[in-house]
Amino acid sequence: MKIAVTAANGQLGSTIAKQLITEIGTENVIGIARTPQKAEFLGVEIRKGDYNNREDFLMALKGIEALLIVSSMDEPQKRIQQHRNIIDAAKTNGVKKIAYTSIVGDSEKNAFSPVVKSNRQTEEDIKNSGINWVIGRNGIYIEPDLEYVDHYITSGEIYNSAADGKCAYTSREELAVAYSKMLLEDKHNKQIYNLVGQPITQEQLAELLNQVYGTKLVYRAASVEDYLLERKGELGEFLGTIISGIYEGIRNNAFNVTSNFEQAAGRPHKTALEMIETYKKNLEK
Repeated sequence: MKIAVTAANGQLGSTIAKQLITEIGTENVIGIARTPQKAEFLGVEIRKGDYNNREDFLMALKGIEALLIVSSMDEPQKRIQQHRNIIDAAKTNGVKKIAYTSIVGDSEKNAFSPVVKSNRQTEEDIKNSGINWVIGRNGIYIEPDLEYVDHYITSGEIYNSAADGKCAYTSREELAVAYSKMLLEDKHNKQIYNLVGQPITQEQLAELLNQVYGTKLVYRAASVEDYLLERKGELGEFLGTIISGIYEGIRNNAFNVTSNFEQAAGRPHKTALEMIETYKKNLEK
């Protein structure tokens, strides 16, 4: 069974591709990347695929039975057509199954909502494609917080607008386990899964980081307005708005959802503590 993974050079795509390689071998995994040489590290066949170019995917999906579409990172209004280019090419090539990396969250009420809304439209497009499908709604990754831990240590605090809202974090490694099963097992067809772990507050996140890193971090809550201004100043209009929108979503419990991870992956999701410990161990290797 030949399975293709889009955005195979990216952090999520490459992690899922590596998991699939362990399950079905290098000869059965095809990576697709806009710049193929950037995905050569995977050690599998890499084909060219620019999300804006349907012709690329008409070639890239030849002989492919199952396809993982990793959601575009472009602006929300551009993503829908980009994903349609891939879905149309999959139909033309007779691909039998599409898995899609969607996202949990609220499609109406915060600055992150346009991203969620564009994902919901792609979910509908895939469901209406006539191809077997399975959709994962990913939780918020815990890795960015862990990559940022030195900054937290320097400032002595975690500062954002999440207040006491809970977020059911996940990690790319956990998602890779789930998506490989979702692609390989027919029992997942026509299912939508919330791929998340246990919900925790920012205060609990600080406590867990303290436990693993031996730090003394505290959590300080900002207003939504102050945090939006601060993030836009640091990251620019587009990314600053997206990031502040995520924390506004956490504040409103948009990412505090029931998990279907065990149903998808065949095992419980790692706890937040286990994910932090795993990340630290991997860095130390």
